[in-house]
Order: sequence, then C-alpha cells, then structure tokens
Amino acid sequence: MKKRVFSGARPTGRQHIGNYLGAIQNYVALQDEYNCIYCIVDIHALTTLESTDRLQQDIHEMMLDWLAAGLDPKKSILFVQSHVPEVMELYTLLGMITPLGWLLRVPTFKEKARMQPQNVNYGLVGYPVLMTADIVLYKAEVVPVGEDQLPHLELAREIARRFNSLFGDTFPEPQAKLTPFPIVAGLNGAQKMGKSYNNVIELAATPEETKKLVMTAVTDPARKYRSDVGHPEVCNVFSLHRFFNTGQVDEIASRCRSADIGCVDCKGLLADGINKTLVPLRERRASFAARPEYVNEVLVDGAKRAKTIAKKTLAEVKEKMGLLLRGV
Repeated sequence: MKKRVFSGARPTGRQHIGNYLGAIQNYVALQDEYNCIYCIVDIHALTTLESTDRLQQDIHEMMLDWLAAGLDPKKSILFVQSHVPEVMELYTLLGMITPLGWLLRVPTFKEKARMQPQNVNYGLVGYPVLMTADIVLYKAEVVPVGEDQLPHLELAREIARRFNSLFGDTFPEPQAKLTPFPIVAGLNGAQKMGKSYNNVIELAATPEETKKLVMTAVTDPARKYRSDVGHPEVCNVFSLHRFFNTGQVDEIASRCRSADIGCVDCKGLLADGINKTLVPLRERRASFAARPEYVNEVLVDGAKRAKTIAKKTLAEVKEKMGLLLRGV
C-alpha cells in the first residue's frame, strides 16, 4: 500500500522558475511512489491578502502551471482548500487543544507580524493549526519539506500527538520527506526569487520576455569589464545554468573564468537554456488554458475525492471528542 503525501501551496498566480525548481518538480516525481494530495490553500492566503479581487484568477493560473508541469489528476488529488469545508471544522476542533504558547513561539508568526503590523490577525496566530488540519484531515503520512520547514511540521506532529493522547489513536504523525529544495536567487541576486521582490521569471513568460528578464539579472559583482575574469561560484546567473544548461556547466564555468565569454553572453546562454527547457511545459499550458472548463472539472473532481476522505476523518474525530453519539 502506497503511503499518502499531502502538500499545499498558497495561490500566488502564475508560477515562476523558483516554484518549479523548488517544489513543483518534486510534486510531479512523488506521484509515482505515493498517493498524493496537492492543495491550493486559499484560506491560508487570507491571512496576508489585502484584497481578494484576483484570488480566483490566481488559483486558475496556478493550477494551469501545475497541470502543465505534469501533475496528473489521474494520479493525484488536486483541489482548492476552501472547496472542502471540513478542514475549517477540524481547524476549530484542533484549536481547542492547542496551547497558545506553542503558536506564539513560531518564528513565522513573529516574522509575519513584523511584516504586516497593521494586520496581525487571528489567522496568523492560528496558521499552524490550520496547516495541521490540512495534513491530518487526510491522514497524510508524509509531507515533503525543505529543512527550513521542519519546525512547522514538528508543530503539526505535536498537535497530532496531543490529540491522540487525549482522545485515542487517530492521526498518524506526519513524517518529513526532506527534499533538496534549491533556494533559487532572484534576478537582483539579493533575495530568493519571489513575486513580492519583483525578481521572478514566470514559467508562462514568452521566450522574448524571458530573455529580457534574464538580461536584467545581477551577475558576478566583482566583474566590471568584459575583460575581467569571472567567478562563477558567486554568480547568480551561473547557479541557474546548473538547472537549465546541465550539459554545458563545466564549459560555461571555464569560459567565464578565462574571460572567454562576458556576462551578456552568459545571460544569453541562460535565456536560451530556460526557453528550450520550458518549451514542452509552455505548450501544455497553452493547451490547458484553451480549455478552462477542464481545469474547473479537475478542481471539482479533486474536491469530491478529497471530501470523501475528509468526511470520514471528521466523523471519527467528532465521535472521539464526544460530539457524536457513538455508533451513529
């Protein structure tokens, strides 16, 4: 019997190459080894959104990229968090047994509170409880994470463990599947690639847009002239060659160090590599975008399948908590 995987991502609209390299590729690979459930967590997004005007469009665009990258609704359950409202009920019930001190010590809460001091809402504090509900509602045994996310998963394990100790064995404690999520630096080289920093290359960008964006990327800060030798080990652009020009990495590094190519040449090679790699994905995306009804069908079917699992789990939880007559 295959183990069950759960992972969720906030609806940020069109995905960029940082999302692709850091998570989506891994989601696709896991489909053959596990029973996978992948969720667009729109309720989570409400903790930081100032406007929901684009929320539905962002969900649609994100799912287009997921499908184009290879997530298969025949292999995985793909759905939107709010379409299975049982998660909110479980969130409330788990909140009743989660000590406030556990939540206030979470580094993410402190960071978000600093970033949005005008909107330190209840959802920010309870975010880990909702994340736990996402996972245990489907009795997921495995959660793919990078090392930086381990503290969040450990809190989910603590909440599951506390429920089990109070009401009887119900939830498996989700295990981390460490994945080599590369931290993809943004075009400015100062932060990781992210829309909030305006330093991304979207998967759906045209070849022309991709090249224009790559040409703005910061390279080796010590290389000021074409004749200067380069230091690829500190170059933001070179780090991306490892993913998009894998067969040329050593050659590009050698030519950079000898000043045989300049930064403009190096960026041109990267743009070509990105565009060549993403041709199949972009073609599939265009095909799915031409059939919006299909994307909706995937989400409706995914929510139906997820709800079947969710209802069973929630009924068990409520019975064990004394909220239902036993056997009813």
